[in-house]
Amino acid sequence: MIKNEKNNIFGLLGKNIFYSFSKGYFNEKFEKLGLNNINYQNFDIQNCKQFSSIISSEKNLKGLNVTIPYKEEIIPFLDELDETAKEIGAVNTIKISQNGNLKGYNSDFVGFEKSIKPLLKTHHTVALILGTGGASKAVAYFFKKNNIHFQFISRNPKSENEISYESLSHEIIQKSTIIVNCTPIGTSPNIEKCPEIPYEFLNSSHLLYDLIYNPDETLFLSKGKKMGATIKNGLEMLIFQAEESWRIWNDL
Repeated sequence: MIKNEKNNIFGLLGKNIFYSFSKGYFNEKFEKLGLNNINYQNFDIQNCKQFSSIISSEKNLKGLNVTIPYKEEIIPFLDELDETAKEIGAVNTIKISQNGNLKGYNSDFVGFEKSIKPLLKTHHTVALILGTGGASKAVAYFFKKNNIHFQFISRNPKSENEISYESLSHEIIQKSTIIVNCTPIGTSPNIEKCPEIPYEFLNSSHLLYDLIYNPDETLFLSKGKKMGATIKNGLEMLIFQAEESWRIWNDL
């Protein structure tokens, strides 16, 4: 368990992360736990190479969360990966041991799993994942583990399991009863934007899940709700993954 005897630091590594949920969440958590000598900071860097200077200068740093756009880029900078993070190919949690060893984990998978499972029904067997970044890999890993067939939707398809937004036909949308937005499109302040999918083909069989949590209801979710779809934003996933990060840092 993290001790309260010196100024231990945790933080979020990302780019343009002024909006971050994590900093407020963890500092409030530390206050409630009476951990007065622990704080959570934002490490906002413009290039992943700057990570090394953070590690060398912040001697009391015990753990990091990693967000856009470094969940994949960070891997070469780490000493080892947890098996799940290795399979996923993306890291959003780093544990720093007493000897400075950097180990990468993926708590996005746990957060997504815990938040989407209660919504799944027997007809939810095929999914579309909008976007191909680090978070989308954790979502894909969940689908793979649960025998849900999935395809990535990309503006520039590069592999056989990626198709373009233009390819989304009535037939594809009808059979793909889970659609997950893993892109930043629609995040505040750009709330008038949404992924370009044919929303008119949605119905009450669909589950639309948006990893975005600000605003509460993105245009993507709003358009789905109008067609009768079940909708879910990313706030609960974020809370679950934050708690999983805390468990990892504390060996709980």
